Amino acid sequence: MSLWKRGNTFWSYHWLDGIRHAKSTGTGNLRQAKLIDQRFRDELNLKRHHVVEFNPDMTVGELSARFIAEGDPAAWVLDRLNQVLPYWGEIPIGHIHKSMAADYRRRRHAQKQVTDTTINRDLEALRHILFWAVDEGFLAANPLTHLRLVPERRKPRSVLSFDEERKLLAAAAPHLREMAIVSLDTGMRRGEILHQRWEHVDFNRKLLFVTRSKIAGGEGREIPLTERVHSLLLSRRQPEGLVFTFHGRSITTIKTAWKAAIRRASIRYYRFHDLRHTFNTRLMEAGVIQDVRRTLMGHSTGQDVNSIYTHVELPVKREAIRKLEAWMAAQNQVQPEGGEDSRVPPGKVVNFSLNRNERSEPYDA
Repeated sequence: MSLWKRGNTFWSYHWLDGIRHAKSTGTGNLRQAKLIDQRFRDELNLKRHHVVEFNPDMTVGELSARFIAEGDPAAWVLDRLNQVLPYWGEIPIGHIHKSMAADYRRRRHAQKQVTDTTINRDLEALRHILFWAVDEGFLAANPLTHLRLVPERRKPRSVLSFDEERKLLAAAAPHLREMAIVSLDTGMRRGEILHQRWEHVDFNRKLLFVTRSKIAGGEGREIPLTERVHSLLLSRRQPEGLVFTFHGRSITTIKTAWKAAIRRASIRYYRFHDLRHTFNTRLMEAGVIQDVRRTLMGHSTGQDVNSIYTHVELPVKREAIRKLEAWMAAQNQVQPEGGEDSRVPPGKVVNFSLNRNERSEPYDA
């Protein structure tokens, strides 16, 4: 018998090469204690044969540090660790169980109004790191392997109207206005825009190559430029370097400038990411099919058999952008909600000034 009860808790005792190893199961339930005892026995047996070097007492914080240093972590995992570590950081990885995930979810909801989708991403990041711990031999199995995440509710996507677009671009700081125009006409993510370089803009062919993306499927894609974006970039063309900077320096955040632009425009709040949704919606309204929209936006298509053979050629992309421009021109002929002062002459696309010196007030990046 390897289980002995001390007080209200079962303890597991095993002998290995003449040395007794003891471990508390942390429970008075015999059935659960037997499961824990079996896992403890398996760990000792594997250690005896030098199969792996288990370290279940390593904390999540220590594991995360090793993962960052040795595991080549993705950016989204690093971002989620800011929320994960305050709760999980001091917990030994061998003590993690599924009920802790439910407690973490309750605490996150109590601290701040967040969606279950956000918390799901937190738990997915932790599970990803624990899988790495298994691969490295620190754990025998991932305790969150079969964790059931809360079903995510689909929310309606916010899409800017043309009237709101005019107000936003008129109120935005020059550098932010240019970024917004690019996002509206290419569907690029904020991070993709901030890392875009002049070397990857082909002015002769009116193409932009995305080489730094959130997902692998978004990298290396080519996006035909609308006339508006082509003129914008051509007016400030450089031989190399980042396309979008603020006073010659790279931009790391646009939160301050974005909130200020929304406030000055007197429109309801939108996220910068909603400009990407607006691009996708306008393509759909213009009659561009889903596969082409997905390719232009750099969406992950999965690795099924069909996706391997699916490739959208450049002429199809160019035709999609042509449809978008024609649809936008037609929409701009309709009087917007702003009234007579906001009317655009028929057949003319809105052209916003790109002169960086047109405003005297300072702006934050």
